[in-house]
Order: sequence, then structure tokens, then C-alpha cells
Amino acid sequence: MNAGWRKLCGMTTTTSHELAISAAGLRKAYGEKTVLDGIDLAVPAGTIFSLLGPNGAGKTTAVKILSTLVRADAGELRVGGHDLATQAQAVRSLIGVTGQFSAVDGLITGEENMLLMADLHHLSRAEGRRTAAELLERFDLTEAAQKPASTYSGGMKRRLDIAMTLVGGPRIIFLDEPTTGLDPRSRHTMWGIIRELVSGGVTVFLTTQYLEEADELADRIAVLSEGRIAAEGSAAELKRLVPGGHVRLRFTDPAAYQSAAVALREVTRDDEALALQIPSDGSQRELRSILDWLDSAGVEADELTVHTPDLDDVFFALTGGTAASTATSSTGTDATPTVPTQSKETVR
Repeated sequence: MNAGWRKLCGMTTTTSHELAISAAGLRKAYGEKTVLDGIDLAVPAGTIFSLLGPNGAGKTTAVKILSTLVRADAGELRVGGHDLATQAQAVRSLIGVTGQFSAVDGLITGEENMLLMADLHHLSRAEGRRTAAELLERFDLTEAAQKPASTYSGGMKRRLDIAMTLVGGPRIIFLDEPTTGLDPRSRHTMWGIIRELVSGGVTVFLTTQYLEEADELADRIAVLSEGRIAAEGSAAELKRLVPGGHVRLRFTDPAAYQSAAVALREVTRDDEALALQIPSDGSQRELRSILDWLDSAGVEADELTVHTPDLDDVFFALTGGTAASTATSSTGTDATPTVPTQSKETVR
């Protein structure tokens, strides 16, 4: 990222031990329905933190509280070093929010949307135009800047939405399901934008309905279930919580298959497919051990496939495999995560 872009967005280098967002005992209820039941969060500055959870788990409620849009019932909350209860205005000066639904006004042009945000941030006319032009160029929207935003594709509207969020140079950005409904190409473009923001020192608090997205982007992930944090850690740490990793050996020679099945212990046989499944954590050490055994026994497998649990396995294990019913409170709803195809690495 160049210095101009860093300066434009008000970015500064931060150290990983600083907390951009912290919450202790965050609680929120609507009537008799408890949405958040005493959750704790710690988000280091300059990182991407992802909150996952089933429909109605409270992800959007958490974003609305931390971005000062809704008051918490209880909890010690700090954003950007400021107490959320007593310094809400100071928090607002540091943050940007891109919600589930685009804030873009389709009746005016992309440039006019940007200039409107500049006015709301009390930028001078000259500074507002300069900031708008630079952000429109950065998000590849210059050619479309004079067209009504209603003519933009979904991906263009989302880029404009984030560009509008950056007008005030926020240090902390809340992205509530920013890629929902986008095609794969637009989603990958958005991922690149998010990574670039963080590389410049911005902290991103991300909720998403795509498990692949959290796996791809987040430094740390918290799984929210029934108003509580079921688990938190890096993607790799969360995956280690779930059993089920294995190595699958497939043979075309029935004799080689039988020899391997007899010699190997704790294997699951598939006689029809001539395949053996061996429990494994997917580590290099275990994989090397299996390959060494095959070599020493003179047995040649035609295909070796390694499967390690992924975030969909983690999600279903921690949330019971079912999505909660849609929240009926005024906070809106949280979309049910989309489970990607199980990933595998094949060695031939």
C-alpha cells in the first residue's frame, strides 16, 4: 500500500498487542429474549476479527452495540481506547460501519454519494472533492462516478459502500456481511480490499455468512451460539478442536489393498472402492509416517487424500448443526452461514 493511500485513510502503524475493541460481559436482551449473554471479546489493532454464528445468534446486535447504534444492557466495552458508555462520540469519530444492506443512494451518482459523506464529515469543499476522487479511483469507480448508483452492479455498490465508509479515515471498520449476494469474482475483489485496509493499520471487525471467507481473511474467529462465545481462536486452532481428520488410501490392485488392510491398524475399509481410511491429524509427521510405511512394505497406493476438519465442521460441532430461528427483535437478522465444499488435498 502506498503512503498516499495510507494517509488518505488516516492509517497509522499499530502494534499487535494494542486492543482496538474489547468487551467483558457484554449482555443484551429484548424483552425475555437474551440475544447476547455475557460475551467477552478482545480484538488486537490492525487485525481482522470475524464473528461467526447461525441465524439469530446475535452477530448484528454485537456490531450495532460496538458501533454505538444500540446500547448494551451490561458489560465493560471499549472501542479505540474509549469507554463505549461514556465516550460514544469519541468512538464514532474513530469508526466506520458498512451494514448488511447498502447505504448507497441509488438516485444520485457515485460521486454525489461520496460528496454527501464528505459533507457529513464536515470536510471542506476542496478536501471533500479530493478525498472522493482519490477513493473512487482506488476502488476502480472513476468511470462510473457520474452515473446513478442504481445502475451499478452488486459488486460496484459494495465497493462504493466501503469507499463511503472510508471518507472519514476510520481506524476501526465494522463490516457486517459485506460480500453477501456477490458473485465469486466480486467477493475475491472485496477480500483484496479488506486485506489492503488491514495492511495499512485499520482494524476490521467482520461478520460473515461464508465460512470460507472467515477462513481466508480472519486472524482470529469467534463462534457465537445462543448468545455466547462457543469457541475462539485462529482458524487453525478452531479446526484442531474437532475430530475427524483422516488419510484415505485408494488402490486399484486388490492384492495391494488387502495387504495394506491387514498390516495397518485402526483403519476403516471400503472394499467396494478398494479404499482405506486412517485417523490422522493431517500433520506432516503423520503423513510422512504413512508414506514411509508404504515404501517399507512395498505397497503402492494409487491415491492418497488428506482430510482435515474445516470451519464448516467446526461450525456444526459447536452450534449443534442447526441454525437458530430468525431473530424477531428490532436488531434485524443474521444470515445462516453458507457451507463451502469440503476441501481436500490429493497426492498422487
